[in-house]
Amino acid sequence: MIDYRIDDKGIVTLTLNNPDKSANVINEKFGEALRHTIARLQNEKDKVRGIIITSAKETFMAGADIDELFAESSAKVFYDRSMEFKAALRYLETQGKPVVAAINGTALGGGFEITLACHRRICLDNDKIQLGLPEVTLGLLPGGGGVTRMVRLLGLQPAFTYLTEGKKVSPKEALADGLIHELAGNREELLHKAEAWILSNATARQPWDADGYKIPGGAPNTPKVAQMLPVAPAMLAKKTYNNYPAPLAILSAAVEGALVDFETASRIESRYFAQLATGNVAKNMIKAFWHQLNTINSGKSRPDVKVNGEFKKVGILGAGMMGSAIAYCVAMSGITCILKDVSDEAAAKGKSYSENILKKRVSRGKMTQQKADEVLQRIYPTSRPEDLAGCDLVIEAVFENRELKAKVTRETEAVMDPNGIFASNTSTLPITGLASASSRPQNFIGLHFFSPADKMPLVEIIVGKQTSDETLARSFDFVKTIRKTPIVVNDSRGFYTSRVFATYVLEGLALLHEGNNPRSIESAGLQAGMPVGPLALTDEVSLGLLAHIRKQTIEDLQAEGKEIPQHTAYEVVEKMIAAGRLGKAKGAGFYEYPQNGKKHLWSGLREMFGIKRAVAAGGSAASAQATYSDDLPLQEMKDRLMFIQCIETVRCLEEGVLRSVPDANIGSIFGWGFAPFKGGTLQFINDYGLPQFIARANELRARYGERFAVPDLLTRMARDGKTFE
Repeated sequence: MIDYRIDDKGIVTLTLNNPDKSANVINEKFGEALRHTIARLQNEKDKVRGIIITSAKETFMAGADIDELFAESSAKVFYDRSMEFKAALRYLETQGKPVVAAINGTALGGGFEITLACHRRICLDNDKIQLGLPEVTLGLLPGGGGVTRMVRLLGLQPAFTYLTEGKKVSPKEALADGLIHELAGNREELLHKAEAWILSNATARQPWDADGYKIPGGAPNTPKVAQMLPVAPAMLAKKTYNNYPAPLAILSAAVEGALVDFETASRIESRYFAQLATGNVAKNMIKAFWHQLNTINSGKSRPDVKVNGEFKKVGILGAGMMGSAIAYCVAMSGITCILKDVSDEAAAKGKSYSENILKKRVSRGKMTQQKADEVLQRIYPTSRPEDLAGCDLVIEAVFENRELKAKVTRETEAVMDPNGIFASNTSTLPITGLASASSRPQNFIGLHFFSPADKMPLVEIIVGKQTSDETLARSFDFVKTIRKTPIVVNDSRGFYTSRVFATYVLEGLALLHEGNNPRSIESAGLQAGMPVGPLALTDEVSLGLLAHIRKQTIEDLQAEGKEIPQHTAYEVVEKMIAAGRLGKAKGAGFYEYPQNGKKHLWSGLREMFGIKRAVAAGGSAASAQATYSDDLPLQEMKDRLMFIQCIETVRCLEEGVLRSVPDANIGSIFGWGFAPFKGGTLQFINDYGLPQFIARANELRARYGERFAVPDLLTRMARDGKTFE
């Protein structure tokens, strides 16, 4: 685990090298190795002149072993292990000999905490290396001294940015921010610089152990900082709606720790760490963002077939915002992209989408101009179908119209590689039906991107009835190639993501139809953990698109002889469209969109839907804290908005649309932003408790209708004591 070597100059090199894993991690075995190493350093103290810590692997250290962490449930065990780890690091920085971290690869979490305990941090100058403390993204705080040392190194406010946002930076950025001391061009130079620094700094000490040390920017009780601190919790609450305990715990540990000595601050930090590590939010987030995301990325949903996963030429049909963004992703991955539209002008406009993104990246120092030019050269705008010749994948991203999609399918298959894949980016239309226009339905599949595709991490792969395993495997490989997360689902109207996402929007509109104040509805969505309120989200999607999808659905269901489901939400859509309010793109929807101001709810909603005026707690209708006397209780709205999504997810699993629990949870979080602190739609039910969820759903069903009916699958699972795993 830790190779110990001392040279003839008395310099000890400790090389981190976990034989059981591809990356170094902090676990019980590492803790034991660290204790043995510290004991040997103590025994050989008189021989030691200095210490270098480096790694035998490409990464320096990835951080804690999350699998081991997730299995533990005792707060005392978490506290004790945290303190034992910190005691070892504290010995390193106070034993009187210089210690240098020779960082040869990514150092995150506990790995970066090890480097913070060193007197000197030297890192390879490689932009692929990441440094930081991202524990907050798993609902935790750095429990190995990260909070205590970052505050003493940078000061309270700069440390907050790293600690509460989980910010990860490149070596150059870390150097600029003062996290590391210098860079090295290669491993040989890295070790040479480390040795040279040791030989010339025999009496190295940490800044916070020096006489007269003061926290940069001031301690919490200095006037300047004291004025800022009361505002910080309110700012966090505004951002997190108090759904995420980790940022507030980090703030508390940082401030409280800055008022006391180092050892006391370490104990404070460990107590907060133990509290978070045993809480439900951390368990939910670790399950989703570690276990289930790793399951997906490892290819468990990919058929075990050998295929050529290399793509040399990809065509995109439709140079609108979606098609243009997909083209950017393809070109950024090193693949030639043919961006086709009805005219050369429209296609060229689509390419400009990539040009604008790349200009910003270059201006911010994220990319060289040469690299940006290379990316742009891979995008070929055109209006000619024959330019798609030889494409081994074509992604259709045209308007949601069945006839149009059929036309471009036939046109494209006539010229593309006969063995290539034709994929539709449709968000709702069943893939099997669209594949009826294809001469090669076994090569037809759905690749559903999310807007904006250059930023959204998910791609939903939809398997039609005739889609082959080879096509699915190649499509899965393509999604990984363009650095997206793939979930795999079976064919259905709306598939999984659009189908469940729609329930959130429609329930919000139903609440409005009932006369609830729109501000309360939006607040309920945000406080429940959704990134955007249902009315604002409807504006983003556009009411015209909702009406179009509804029309297409009715036509399809009538053709199939099936019952057309009714929903009061569509009455809201019809009224808004009749009033000429089609959404954000048209400048008017549930919100007003002034050119020189912030968006705000349209005042006409009150009259249109019979909404009562606000009755403020203090008597003023203009109060920002207004409540609405005729509204449903906020918790009732929150439950309706969240339960409807979870129930529909269970239906998708019961019907076989969903293939796995990880696909459901990661798809909900990455696809439409379902409350990450709950770990996804199915983990929401686990967290709530299946029997309790069913009881609450039955109450909602009695009040609001059959859409809240609990699927039989959930009832059986609760009876058998099972959960979604």
